[in-house]
Amino acid sequence: MESVSLPIDLSEFDEIIDVRTPLEFAEDHLPGAINLPVLNDEQRIEVGTIYKTASFEGRRLGARHVSTSIARHLEGYLADRPPKWNPLLYCWRGGMRSHSFATVMRSIGWRARVLEGGYKAWRRFVMDDLPRQISEQNLQFRIIAGLTGTGKTRLLDSLRELGAQVIDLEALANHRGSLLGSQGEQPNQRRFESLLHMSLSTINPRRPIFAEAESNRIGSAYIPPALWQKFSEASVIELTLPAAERVKLLLEDYEHFPRDPDTLASILDNLRQLRGHKQVDAWQAQITSRIWPAFVASILKDHYDLCYRRPGSPDSNYQVPSRQLALHDCSAASYAQAARELNDTEGAPLR
Repeated sequence: MESVSLPIDLSEFDEIIDVRTPLEFAEDHLPGAINLPVLNDEQRIEVGTIYKTASFEGRRLGARHVSTSIARHLEGYLADRPPKWNPLLYCWRGGMRSHSFATVMRSIGWRARVLEGGYKAWRRFVMDDLPRQISEQNLQFRIIAGLTGTGKTRLLDSLRELGAQVIDLEALANHRGSLLGSQGEQPNQRRFESLLHMSLSTINPRRPIFAEAESNRIGSAYIPPALWQKFSEASVIELTLPAAERVKLLLEDYEHFPRDPDTLASILDNLRQLRGHKQVDAWQAQITSRIWPAFVASILKDHYDLCYRRPGSPDSNYQVPSRQLALHDCSAASYAQAARELNDTEGAPLR
Protein backbone atom coordinates (compact mmCIF):
# COMPACT_ATOMS: atom_id res chain seq x y z
CA MET A 1 0.00 0.00 0.00
CA GLU A 2 1.37 3.40 -1.01
CA SER A 3 1.39 5.91 1.85
CA VAL A 4 2.49 9.50 2.34
CA SER A 5 3.61 11.35 5.44
CA LEU A 6 3.34 14.95 6.60
CA PRO A 7 4.28 17.61 5.71
CA ILE A 8 2.88 17.27 2.21
CA ASP A 9 1.16 19.52 -0.31
CA LEU A 10 -2.46 18.42 -0.01
CA SER A 11 -3.33 20.15 -3.29
CA GLU A 12 -1.61 17.36 -5.24
CA PHE A 13 -4.57 15.07 -4.47
CA ASP A 14 -7.86 15.20 -6.35
CA GLU A 15 -9.76 14.62 -3.10
CA ILE A 16 -9.02 14.04 0.57
CA ILE A 17 -11.26 11.40 2.10
CA ASP A 18 -11.79 10.95 5.81
CA VAL A 19 -13.12 7.43 6.34
CA ARG A 20 -13.75 7.86 10.07
CA THR A 21 -17.20 8.11 11.61
CA PRO A 22 -19.32 11.26 11.17
CA LEU A 23 -18.75 12.16 14.83
CA GLU A 24 -14.97 11.87 14.50
CA PHE A 25 -15.09 13.94 11.32
CA ALA A 26 -17.20 16.67 12.95
CA GLU A 27 -14.72 17.03 15.80
CA ASP A 28 -11.87 17.85 13.38
CA HIS A 29 -10.52 16.87 9.97
CA LEU A 30 -7.92 17.75 7.38
CA PRO A 31 -8.45 20.89 5.25
CA GLY A 32 -10.91 20.26 2.44
CA ALA A 33 -11.62 16.67 3.46
CA ILE A 34 -14.94 14.98 2.78
CA ASN A 35 -16.40 12.26 4.98
CA LEU A 36 -17.00 8.81 3.48
CA PRO A 37 -17.19 6.68 6.63
CA VAL A 38 -16.60 2.95 6.45
CA LEU A 39 -18.20 2.57 9.90
CA ASN A 40 -20.89 4.82 11.32
CA ASP A 41 -20.79 5.97 14.94
CA GLU A 42 -22.94 3.09 16.23
CA GLN A 43 -21.07 0.44 14.24
CA ARG A 44 -17.71 1.61 15.54
CA ILE A 45 -18.91 1.23 19.13
CA GLU A 46 -20.47 -2.16 18.36
CA VAL A 47 -17.34 -3.53 16.68
CA GLY A 48 -15.05 -2.16 19.39
CA THR A 49 -17.16 -3.68 22.17
CA ILE A 50 -17.20 -7.13 20.60
CA TYR A 51 -13.50 -6.98 19.71
CA LYS A 52 -12.53 -6.55 23.37
CA THR A 53 -13.88 -10.02 24.27
CA ALA A 54 -13.84 -11.83 20.91
CA SER A 55 -11.30 -10.34 18.52
CA PHE A 56 -12.10 -12.66 15.61
CA GLU A 57 -15.83 -11.95 15.79
CA GLY A 58 -15.12 -8.26 16.08
CA ARG A 59 -12.92 -8.28 12.98
CA ARG A 60 -15.49 -10.28 11.01
CA LEU A 61 -18.31 -7.91 11.95
CA GLY A 62 -16.11 -4.93 11.16
CA ALA A 63 -15.21 -6.35 7.75
CA ARG A 64 -18.88 -6.87 6.96
CA HIS A 65 -19.80 -3.29 7.87
CA VAL A 66 -16.76 -1.86 6.05
CA SER A 67 -17.49 -3.86 2.89
CA THR A 68 -21.10 -2.73 2.83
CA SER A 69 -20.09 0.91 3.31
CA ILE A 70 -17.41 0.80 0.60
CA ALA A 71 -19.90 -0.72 -1.86
CA ARG A 72 -22.41 2.04 -1.05
CA HIS A 73 -19.81 4.79 -1.61
CA LEU A 74 -18.69 3.22 -4.92
CA GLU A 75 -22.28 3.08 -6.11
CA GLY A 76 -23.04 6.60 -4.85
CA TYR A 77 -20.54 9.42 -4.31
CA LEU A 78 -17.66 7.78 -6.20
CA ALA A 79 -19.67 6.45 -9.14
CA ASP A 80 -18.37 8.99 -11.68
CA ARG A 81 -14.69 9.24 -10.72
CA PRO A 82 -12.35 9.00 -13.77
CA PRO A 83 -9.63 6.34 -14.24
CA LYS A 84 -6.76 8.65 -13.20
CA TRP A 85 -8.47 9.91 -10.04
CA ASN A 86 -5.92 10.48 -7.27
CA PRO A 87 -7.36 10.50 -3.71
CA LEU A 88 -5.75 10.61 -0.26
CA LEU A 89 -7.44 8.56 2.46
CA TYR A 90 -7.00 8.60 6.21
CA CYS A 91 -8.60 7.21 9.35
CA TRP A 92 -7.67 7.61 13.02
CA ARG A 93 -4.17 6.10 12.89
CA GLY A 94 -3.78 5.20 9.21
CA GLY A 95 -4.84 1.63 9.96
CA MET A 96 -7.44 -0.88 8.83
CA ARG A 97 -10.25 1.50 7.93
CA SER A 98 -8.28 3.60 5.45
CA HIS A 99 -6.21 0.68 4.15
CA SER A 100 -9.32 -1.41 3.45
CA PHE A 101 -10.94 1.33 1.41
CA ALA A 102 -7.68 2.20 -0.39
CA THR A 103 -7.09 -1.46 -1.31
CA VAL A 104 -10.45 -1.61 -3.08
CA MET A 105 -9.79 1.70 -4.84
CA ARG A 106 -6.37 0.57 -6.06
CA SER A 107 -7.84 -2.70 -7.35
CA ILE A 108 -10.13 -0.55 -9.52
CA GLY A 109 -7.13 1.35 -10.88
CA TRP A 110 -7.21 4.57 -8.90
CA ARG A 111 -3.98 5.75 -7.28
CA ALA A 112 -5.36 5.82 -3.75
CA ARG A 113 -2.80 6.68 -1.09
CA VAL A 114 -3.07 6.55 2.70
CA LEU A 115 -1.87 9.19 5.14
CA GLU A 116 0.70 7.56 7.38
CA GLY A 117 -0.38 7.91 11.00
CA GLY A 118 -3.87 9.10 9.99
CA TYR A 119 -5.64 11.93 11.76
CA LYS A 120 -3.38 11.56 14.81
CA ALA A 121 -0.39 12.45 12.63
CA TRP A 122 -2.27 15.49 11.32
CA ARG A 123 -3.03 16.63 14.86
CA ARG A 124 0.63 16.30 15.87
CA PHE A 125 1.62 18.21 12.75
CA VAL A 126 -0.74 21.09 13.55
CA MET A 127 0.47 21.26 17.15
CA ASP A 128 4.11 21.41 15.98
CA ASP A 129 3.55 23.69 13.00
CA LEU A 130 1.17 26.23 14.52
CA PRO A 131 3.80 27.74 16.88
CA ARG A 132 6.25 27.81 13.98
CA GLN A 133 3.74 29.72 11.83
CA ILE A 134 3.04 32.21 14.60
CA SER A 135 6.69 32.74 15.53
CA GLU A 136 7.62 33.59 11.94
CA GLN A 137 10.01 36.53 12.40
CA ASN A 138 8.36 38.77 9.81
CA LEU A 139 4.78 38.06 10.91
CA GLN A 140 3.25 41.36 12.03
CA PHE A 141 -0.30 42.03 13.19
CA ARG A 142 -2.34 45.20 13.20
CA ILE A 143 -4.84 44.92 16.04
CA ILE A 144 -8.25 46.61 15.76
CA ALA A 145 -9.46 47.57 19.26
CA GLY A 146 -12.51 49.46 20.46
CA LEU A 147 -15.58 49.33 22.67
CA THR A 148 -18.33 46.81 22.00
CA GLY A 149 -20.51 47.98 19.15
CA THR A 150 -17.90 50.03 17.32
CA GLY A 151 -17.97 47.60 14.39
CA LYS A 152 -14.54 46.01 14.54
CA THR A 153 -15.74 42.96 12.60
CA ARG A 154 -17.34 45.18 9.97
CA LEU A 155 -14.02 46.93 9.53
CA LEU A 156 -12.21 43.61 9.15
CA ASP A 157 -14.74 42.56 6.51
CA SER A 158 -14.19 45.81 4.62
CA LEU A 159 -10.42 45.34 4.81
CA ARG A 160 -10.74 41.82 3.43
CA GLU A 161 -12.81 43.11 0.51
CA LEU A 162 -9.90 45.40 -0.36
CA GLY A 163 -7.51 42.46 -0.44
CA ALA A 164 -5.93 43.07 2.96
CA GLN A 165 -4.84 40.08 5.02
CA VAL A 166 -7.32 39.37 7.81
CA ILE A 167 -7.57 36.72 10.53
CA ASP A 168 -11.10 36.75 11.96
CA LEU A 169 -10.79 34.70 15.14
CA GLU A 170 -14.46 35.20 16.05
CA ALA A 171 -15.50 33.66 12.74
CA LEU A 172 -13.15 30.72 13.32
CA ALA A 173 -14.54 30.25 16.85
CA ASN A 174 -18.16 30.89 15.75
CA HIS A 175 -18.56 33.25 18.70
CA ARG A 176 -18.46 37.02 19.12
CA GLY A 177 -16.44 36.80 22.30
CA SER A 178 -18.94 38.19 24.80
CA LEU A 179 -21.78 37.10 27.07
CA LEU A 180 -24.29 37.54 24.26
CA GLY A 181 -21.87 36.44 21.56
CA SER A 182 -23.01 32.87 20.95
CA GLN A 183 -23.74 32.11 17.30
CA GLY A 184 -24.55 28.43 17.74
CA GLU A 185 -22.35 25.42 18.32
CA GLN A 186 -18.66 26.22 18.56
CA PRO A 187 -15.86 24.08 17.15
CA ASN A 188 -13.89 22.22 19.78
CA GLN A 189 -10.36 23.38 20.56
CA ARG A 190 -8.77 20.94 18.10
CA ARG A 191 -11.00 22.14 15.28
CA PHE A 192 -10.41 25.79 16.18
CA GLU A 193 -6.64 25.25 16.04
CA SER A 194 -6.90 23.44 12.71
CA LEU A 195 -8.95 26.32 11.28
CA LEU A 196 -6.40 28.81 12.60
CA HIS A 197 -3.58 26.77 11.08
CA MET A 198 -5.39 26.75 7.73
CA SER A 199 -5.86 30.53 7.87
CA LEU A 200 -2.21 31.16 8.70
CA SER A 201 -1.15 28.83 5.88
CA THR A 202 -2.56 31.32 3.38
CA ILE A 203 -0.77 34.33 4.90
CA ASN A 204 2.08 36.17 3.23
CA PRO A 205 4.46 37.00 6.12
CA ARG A 206 5.76 39.99 4.17
CA ARG A 207 2.40 41.74 4.52
CA PRO A 208 0.67 42.89 7.75
CA ILE A 209 -2.31 40.96 9.12
CA PHE A 210 -5.35 42.69 10.58
CA ALA A 211 -7.09 41.07 13.54
CA GLU A 212 -9.48 42.10 16.28
CA ALA A 213 -8.41 42.62 19.90
CA GLU A 214 -9.80 39.59 21.72
CA SER A 215 -9.64 38.13 25.17
CA ASN A 216 -7.50 35.01 25.35
CA ARG A 217 -10.74 33.00 25.26
CA ILE A 218 -13.46 33.41 22.61
CA GLY A 219 -16.44 31.58 24.03
CA SER A 220 -14.98 28.13 24.72
CA ALA A 221 -12.05 28.50 22.28
CA TYR A 222 -8.65 29.52 23.63
CA ILE A 223 -6.16 31.57 21.63
CA PRO A 224 -2.83 29.68 21.50
CA PRO A 225 -0.26 31.22 23.89
CA ALA A 226 2.19 31.98 21.05
CA LEU A 227 -0.48 34.01 19.22
CA TRP A 228 -1.54 35.78 22.43
CA GLN A 229 2.08 36.83 22.90
CA LYS A 230 2.32 37.97 19.29
CA PHE A 231 -0.80 40.11 19.80
CA SER A 232 0.79 41.74 22.83
CA GLU A 233 3.65 43.00 20.65
CA ALA A 234 1.47 44.27 17.80
CA SER A 235 0.55 47.86 17.00
CA VAL A 236 -3.03 48.79 17.89
CA ILE A 237 -5.59 50.93 16.07
CA GLU A 238 -8.51 51.99 18.28
CA LEU A 239 -11.88 52.37 16.58
CA THR A 240 -14.47 54.79 17.99
CA LEU A 241 -18.13 55.37 17.17
CA PRO A 242 -20.78 57.64 18.78
CA ALA A 243 -22.93 55.93 21.42
CA ALA A 244 -26.16 56.25 19.43
CA GLU A 245 -24.51 54.64 16.41
CA ARG A 246 -23.18 51.79 18.54
CA VAL A 247 -26.75 51.10 19.68
CA LYS A 248 -27.94 51.13 16.07
CA LEU A 249 -25.16 48.77 15.01
CA LEU A 250 -25.88 46.25 17.77
CA LEU A 251 -29.59 46.26 16.99
CA GLU A 252 -28.62 45.26 13.45
CA ASP A 253 -26.01 42.67 14.41
CA TYR A 254 -28.02 41.06 17.23
CA GLU A 255 -31.45 41.15 15.60
CA HIS A 256 -32.08 37.55 16.70
CA PHE A 257 -32.50 38.57 20.36
CA PRO A 258 -35.68 40.65 19.86
CA ARG A 259 -37.12 37.58 18.15
CA ASP A 260 -36.22 35.40 21.17
CA PRO A 261 -36.47 37.62 24.27
CA ASP A 262 -36.82 34.66 26.65
CA THR A 263 -33.36 33.36 25.76
CA LEU A 264 -31.89 36.85 26.14
CA ALA A 265 -33.50 37.28 29.56
CA SER A 266 -32.17 33.89 30.67
CA ILE A 267 -28.59 34.76 29.61
CA LEU A 268 -28.72 38.07 31.48
CA ASP A 269 -29.51 36.27 34.74
CA ASN A 270 -25.85 35.20 34.70
CA LEU A 271 -24.88 38.83 35.37
CA ARG A 272 -26.73 39.16 38.68
CA GLN A 273 -23.68 38.54 40.82
CA LEU A 274 -21.53 40.93 38.76
CA ARG A 275 -24.01 43.76 38.12
CA GLY A 276 -26.53 43.26 40.91
CA HIS A 277 -30.19 42.29 40.99
CA LYS A 278 -31.45 45.86 40.57
CA GLN A 279 -29.61 46.38 37.30
CA VAL A 280 -30.52 42.99 35.86
CA ASP A 281 -34.18 43.47 36.88
CA ALA A 282 -34.15 46.80 35.03
CA TRP A 283 -32.81 45.08 31.90
CA GLN A 284 -35.42 42.36 32.22
CA ALA A 285 -38.16 45.00 32.45
CA GLN A 286 -36.88 46.68 29.28
CA ILE A 287 -36.86 43.33 27.49
CA THR A 288 -40.40 42.54 28.65
CA SER A 289 -41.56 45.95 27.42
CA ARG A 290 -39.58 45.53 24.16
CA ILE A 291 -37.76 48.84 24.72
CA TRP A 292 -34.81 47.70 22.62
CA PRO A 293 -32.83 50.92 22.05
CA ALA A 294 -32.94 51.76 25.76
CA PHE A 295 -31.93 48.23 26.67
CA VAL A 296 -28.96 48.19 24.29
CA ALA A 297 -27.81 51.66 25.42
CA SER A 298 -27.93 50.53 29.05
CA ILE A 299 -26.16 47.20 28.61
CA LEU A 300 -23.41 48.97 26.71
CA LYS A 301 -22.94 51.67 29.35
CA ASP A 302 -23.59 49.58 32.46
CA HIS A 303 -21.93 46.32 31.44
CA TYR A 304 -19.81 46.15 28.30
CA ASP A 305 -18.06 49.51 28.66
CA LEU A 306 -17.21 48.63 32.26
CA CYS A 307 -15.55 45.43 31.04
CA TYR A 308 -13.43 47.15 28.39
CA ARG A 309 -9.73 46.94 29.08
CA ARG A 310 -8.29 49.87 27.21
CA PRO A 311 -5.15 48.89 25.29
CA GLY A 312 -2.08 50.00 27.18
CA SER A 313 -3.72 49.74 30.61
CA PRO A 314 -2.08 47.48 33.21
CA ASP A 315 -4.75 44.78 32.83
CA SER A 316 -4.67 44.70 29.02
CA ASN A 317 -2.63 42.38 26.81
CA TYR A 318 -2.38 45.09 24.16
CA GLN A 319 -0.11 48.04 23.46
CA VAL A 320 -1.17 51.68 23.79
CA PRO A 321 -3.00 52.52 20.53
CA SER A 322 -0.69 54.01 17.93
CA ARG A 323 -3.64 55.77 16.33
CA GLN A 324 -7.37 56.30 16.70
CA LEU A 325 -9.87 55.88 13.91
CA ALA A 326 -13.07 57.87 14.55
CA LEU A 327 -16.18 56.92 12.57
CA HIS A 328 -19.19 59.24 12.55
CA ASP A 329 -21.78 56.56 11.77
CA CYS A 330 -22.14 52.82 11.24
CA SER A 331 -22.93 52.97 7.53
CA ALA A 332 -21.22 50.60 5.09
CA ALA A 333 -19.67 53.64 3.41
CA SER A 334 -17.99 54.72 6.64
CA TYR A 335 -16.36 51.32 7.15
CA ALA A 336 -15.32 51.15 3.51
CA GLN A 337 -13.64 54.55 3.79
CA ALA A 338 -11.94 53.62 7.07
CA ALA A 339 -10.72 50.36 5.51
CA ARG A 340 -9.24 52.21 2.53
CA GLU A 341 -7.43 54.59 4.86
CA LEU A 342 -6.06 51.76 6.99
CA ASN A 343 -5.07 49.63 4.05
CA ASP A 344 -3.20 52.55 2.47
CA THR A 345 -1.29 53.41 5.65
CA GLU A 346 -1.00 50.12 7.54
CA GLY A 347 -1.37 47.40 4.93
CA ALA A 348 1.67 48.05 2.77
CA PRO A 349 4.22 45.23 2.39
CA LEU A 350 6.86 45.16 5.10
CA ARG A 351 10.37 46.26 4.26
